[in-house]
Parts: sequence; structure tokens; C-alpha cells
Amino acid sequence: MAPKTRVIIDTDPGNDDVLALLYALASSPEEVEVLLISITFGNVNVQDCLRNAVSMFHVIEKEMRWRKEHGRPEGFEALKKSKPVIAVGADEPLGGERMQAAYYHGADGLGDVHTSHPHHSSPSETWQHLFDRPPPDTVLSSTSTTKTNSTSPTSPLFTPSSSPSHLEILNILDREPPNTITLIAIGPLTTFATAAAHSPTIFLKAKSLLAMAGAISVPGNMTPVAEFNTIADAIAAARIYALTSPDPESTMPPFGSATSLKDYPPKEELGERRLRVVKFPLDITTGHSLRRDEVEAKVNPLREMGSPLAEWVMAFTEHGFRTTESLHAGHEVGGGTVSAYLTLQQQS
Repeated sequence: MAPKTRVIIDTDPGNDDVLALLYALASSPEEVEVLLISITFGNVNVQDCLRNAVSMFHVIEKEMRWRKEHGRPEGFEALKKSKPVIAVGADEPLGGERMQAAYYHGADGLGDVHTSHPHHSSPSETWQHLFDRPPPDTVLSSTSTTKTNSTSPTSPLFTPSSSPSHLEILNILDREPPNTITLIAIGPLTTFATAAAHSPTIFLKAKSLLAMAGAISVPGNMTPVAEFNTIADAIAAARIYALTSPDPESTMPPFGSATSLKDYPPKEELGERRLRVVKFPLDITTGHSLRRDEVEAKVNPLREMGSPLAEWVMAFTEHGFRTTESLHAGHEVGGGTVSAYLTLQQQS
């Protein structure tokens, strides 16, 4: 049976994004197929985000082995059915200064888990070169198909790509029928905006774009009105939202020299298709949070039994609990939102 939803996820893997990715990869293969995990800057720089994603697969591999040794179902059925590609996307916003959230997510984006639990981190020398891009002005650098170093070992759970992720996104959308691929943005919108500028007609073949972004009737989490993923690259957000307009070319604000991306062509050249954007703003996501007691009740028994995944997840969620409690001393609050997880739940 074909999966219900086939997705491309663009992410800056911090605490909530990693939980969302785990949720997607552990889903039923009849529910979802993750084709591509595109890594963008966001909570921390893009290389730290990449390390978090690769380490997640390293921990999943250890977890599946542990479960098998203890007579438990391995799980991660969607992942076992379809190995996703990982590609590296934007490392800075299209305009303005880079904003990061290391104060909350830790210096590495995952509560400093690579320092506190280095045995769960995959050494960079074993994988980092797999994402190296070919020299400019070569055949490899000008194509969008997945390129890997055939002489290098790769993970059994993902395929590393040396092509920039905006080209991987377009490659998937180009080869698949229209309205079959859902785009999910749980980080800044820079990479999707870059893909759209590169080939808007191919980008508009997407079924929809789900964006964890914005604040409508509630305060922002970075300024009184601004939410992180939007303000982290407001130009990228404006360019994506313009594609929902009958005339995207006239809808974009005048960016001037703020970005080098091409303007959209006239509406006659774009054709009739427009982008369907479904937003998950703070109005929706803020009320959904993790509680320390509930997480500990679920995870600690597994951690005590030796589950690598339980130990790893508890390490970075614990950091989130401590940070949230320090920011809201004297108040009963959750230990961090599950915003990204909530966004992926609505992927259909």
C-alpha cells in the first residue's frame, strides 16, 4: 500500500524538531514516507544542526539493535521501509543578521548532549565528508541528483547527499506527479525560498507547505510580535507567502539589494498553480508542551533498562526542562513546546 503522505522536511534539529523527526520515522509506512530531511540553520548553525540529525540516526541504529537483543519490536517501520536522503541547506538568512536560540537549546542545539553524552554522538570524521559539495563549475555541482562518495561508508538508515538541499527538493518535486509531495518547514523558510526562486514552476508542484511559523493573535517568542522561525529570515517567509497570491511577482515586498534571489516571473509564466500554505503559529503550538513528570514516567523506566534512545532523549529534554523552569521561576509550566511534533501530526 502506498503511504498516505510523502514528505520533505526542512528542519533545524533542536529539541522539538528531533522529537518530531523521531515521530515521523517511527510512524507506520502506510501513514508517511520521509523522502528528504533538509538541514537548515536556525536554533544553531547549520553544521551543528547536521551533527544533531546524523547523531539521531546513530542513536536510532543503536536503539533498534538494543530492542532486538532484548526481544522487543525494533520499531521505526517508516524508516525501515524507506531510507531518507539528508542534504544540507541554507547556512544563513537571505537578508539581515543570523538569529539563534542557543540560550534555550544549548550551544549544540540539543542541550549540549554531545558534551554530556559523547558516546551517543557519531564522530564527525566518519560522516562529515559525505556531505562535502563538489568543486564549482563541474558536472556534479550543476545537477540536483543525490551524490555520495561511493568509497565511503554510509549509514544503513539514511543516504547523505553532497548536493545542496534546495536542488534535492526540486529534483524530487520534478520527478513526482503534482500534488503528491507535502513540504514541512519546522525551521526558518530559507531553503524552501531558495528552491522556489530557483524554479518556481517546479516548486509549485508541491501538494502543500506546512509551516511552523508566525504569531497571529498572541505575543511572539522573540519580540512582542515576532516568532523565531519567521524573524530568523523574514525575507524568505515573505517570498514563500507571496506564492499563495494570484500575482506573486506583485505581492513580494521591495527587497532591494537585501537578497540575490531572482524575482518571480509574471503570473502568466507561472501558470495557474499556487502554493497552499498551512500555518501552525504560536496561537496553536504554545498550548502544547511537555511536562517533566509525564516524560520522566514514560522515559525513565526505559532508560534504566538500558535504552540508548531513552537515555539520549532524556538528556536533551532535561536541559529544556531546566531552562524553562529557570525562565519561569515560581510558575508551573511545561518543559518545552512540541510545536514541530504538532506540525508533523497534521501532515495529511
